[in-house]
This record gives sequence, C-alpha cells and structure tokens, in this order.
Amino acid sequence: MRLNWKAFPLVVEGIPYLIPPAVITVIGGLWGKGYLFFPFLALTIFVCSFFRNPPRSIPDGEGLILSPADGRIVGIEKGAETTKVSIFMSVFNCHVNRAPAAGTIEEVRYQRGRFLPANKGEASRQNEQNTLQLQSAEGLKVLFTQVAGIVARRIVCYVRRGDEVQRGEIFGAILFGSRVDIYLPHGVKVRVREGERVRGGESVLGVIT
Repeated sequence: MRLNWKAFPLVVEGIPYLIPPAVITVIGGLWGKGYLFFPFLALTIFVCSFFRNPPRSIPDGEGLILSPADGRIVGIEKGAETTKVSIFMSVFNCHVNRAPAAGTIEEVRYQRGRFLPANKGEASRQNEQNTLQLQSAEGLKVLFTQVAGIVARRIVCYVRRGDEVQRGEIFGAILFGSRVDIYLPHGVKVRVREGERVRGGESVLGVIT
C-alpha cells in the first residue's frame, strides 16, 4: 500500500532538522547529562511544533477562496485587476501551504531573489519566491506566491503544471518563517481585514460573487 505522506503529522522535509536534536536528547538522557537533555528536548519539541502538519476541516460551499497559509494578514492591496492579500507566517505558525480553491495548476514559476524580512512589503517583489497560477473550477485565474524570508530559505512545492488540486489540498511548504501572497481577481469579495489571523485550508479569504 502506498503511504500518503501528506497525512504525516510532520512535514517530511523537516525530518532532517528533527533528527540531530532528538538524537542528542536521547544521548543526554541515557548519560544523565541534564545540560544536554533539557535544552535539546526543548529544541526537539520546537522543531516538531514548527514542522507540524495538523488535519484541517475544509469548509464546504460554492465559490469559496481559502487561505493558502496560516498566519496574519499584513496587507490588502487593491490593484487594477486583482486584490493582493499578504499573509505573514511567523516561526510559530504551521508552515504547510494549501490550495485556495479546486482547479488546475496552469503554471509554476520559481524566481531567485533576496531574503528580506517576510513581513515587509518589498519582500513580495525582491525575495526568492515560487508563483503558482490556478484555473479554478469556477473559471477564475488565482495566483498565489510562496515567498522566502530572512530565515526561510527553502521553498517546497509538490505540484506541477497540469496537476489537479482540491480546495484545501496541501501543495507545498516554506521552511522557517515566510509569507504567502494571493492575488484575488475582481469578482471575488474579500472577507478578511488587515491584522486578522487566518488558518490555511480553513479560513475564507474571499467569495466569488
């Protein structure tokens, strides 16, 4: 039977970061070295928390555009054709990224760049990033971008051009603090406000009108 890695309680790419502190914790415990055991136990717990992949209850309903990430809304910018909603993911947030709508991945475009703090507006333009274009089941084009940050220097993307995704399905992750920008086309009524905290795959960012 094929293992469903998306159902793992941890992001699989985070396991290499977990093994060293976990091993040192075990060694410290076996040797009775508290100065090793307690600090590395705390670090092991933090790494487990950071790379957690909790189950989510995907909401039902027509025309819903969900948050692709956990975090805080740090910007809502209305443009000529889209409204950009920016979500900042701190080191305490879950870093799994989820598809905001059901549809077909039409494009995946990776761009090298800088590693500015991800909560700054210029990070959207200058930082290393991975942009996906989704043709939704309702016929709208939705763009969303995984943006690296000052600490996050690895973007993980599991989907390719032509892949079909379901609403709330895991499509990637960003390791260690970052942001996700989503560009909602006109015809989508924004349902969040700046400063609001959202959960990937659960919180509704907008509704197709």
